[in-house]
Amino acid sequence: MTIVVNVDKLEQEGHINRDLANLMRDRAREAMIALVVNLLLSMGILAATGGLLLWLADAALVALAGLAFLLVGALVLVRFQSDLRFFGRAAVLIGAATLLGGAGFEFIDKLPDDAAILLALVGAIAAVGAAAAFWRWGDQERFVLGCVMLMGLGMHLFGLGYGLEDMQSHPALIRATLMYAAVLWAFAGWYLDLRFITALAILPFAEILGARTYYFFGGYAVSSPESTLTIVQMSLAVVFCVWWAGRVNQRHARHFMILALLAFVVANLAALIGSIVGDEVGLYVWGPRYEDFQSQDDAWARFRYAKEAFSETAVIISERVYSVVWAIALAGLVLWAAVTSRRGLFNAGITFACIHGYTQLFETFYDEPLAYVVGGLFTIPLAWGARRLNQRLKAMETE
Repeated sequence: MTIVVNVDKLEQEGHINRDLANLMRDRAREAMIALVVNLLLSMGILAATGGLLLWLADAALVALAGLAFLLVGALVLVRFQSDLRFFGRAAVLIGAATLLGGAGFEFIDKLPDDAAILLALVGAIAAVGAAAAFWRWGDQERFVLGCVMLMGLGMHLFGLGYGLEDMQSHPALIRATLMYAAVLWAFAGWYLDLRFITALAILPFAEILGARTYYFFGGYAVSSPESTLTIVQMSLAVVFCVWWAGRVNQRHARHFMILALLAFVVANLAALIGSIVGDEVGLYVWGPRYEDFQSQDDAWARFRYAKEAFSETAVIISERVYSVVWAIALAGLVLWAAVTSRRGLFNAGITFACIHGYTQLFETFYDEPLAYVVGGLFTIPLAWGARRLNQRLKAMETE
């Protein structure tokens, strides 16, 4: 279990001795240094690989360069046991990335009709092969084999996405592929024991219902066309992950909890959008789509009429209802996270509580001072109840 503590204060208060305090400081420093080294190495490999692909701009030369880097790196890893192995690992990764990247560009350029299948197939072979090698030699070359596995996985999923570009008329197939991608990323993160990779699974999982981010000049936006359904989806994910995290060992629980935390964040982003514009439940998922009318005369008028007909029977939740329900839910979740010592969910809950208060101040209830009176008076007994609950729990622990 990872716990945030003030080592200096614990040492000053006599709870731990100097040797243990120094050991904790050394471990923390080692973890930070390792993170910086791996980050710099990854950035260097990506830059070198991209530069080679653009500079050589020829499939044969790219393949030869990638093969040369791969062979030299492998030779260094086999023959040497010194610091040279660090550069051998970098050479292997540059070679693997160059080979896969060059093959990908070649497929798209020379075999566009079969590119999606080839990308998915070659990526899958690389990912499975690296995963098998990781199972056998992961304790020796964890970083190299893990990176190659992720390169193959990225190529495999890119191939599937490339093949779905012309499948916009089949939303069910697209959603199934997004779910497949989410499961695959989550599995890869668990297999390599990298929570950052596990966390990436939340992106395709959220996009199943259209939640996504995008940017434009001078702005960055979050979109959630199905706020209510996204909240339900992410809430179920949080419950599932927290429930399983309490029934497995720490190694597995860490991955469940990072997914729970990010699902909680996405749910709150959806609630933020709902508290500003409300929600027309189901419009994006099973409502009318413009693609169904574009082959007809007056397509836009027909599409607009279909939307109006859908709205007449749809469940519509106003932004005011969203604001109140979201506030109550946040209060309960923050209290539960504090009681159960789930620091990540607690910090995220407090952050969104501040965002919620700021947003409603200027958006929904800016012209209703009575709402602030009611909210403020409700908060006071809530704080008292939290204090009493904490006292009750402490008393139970000492009995």
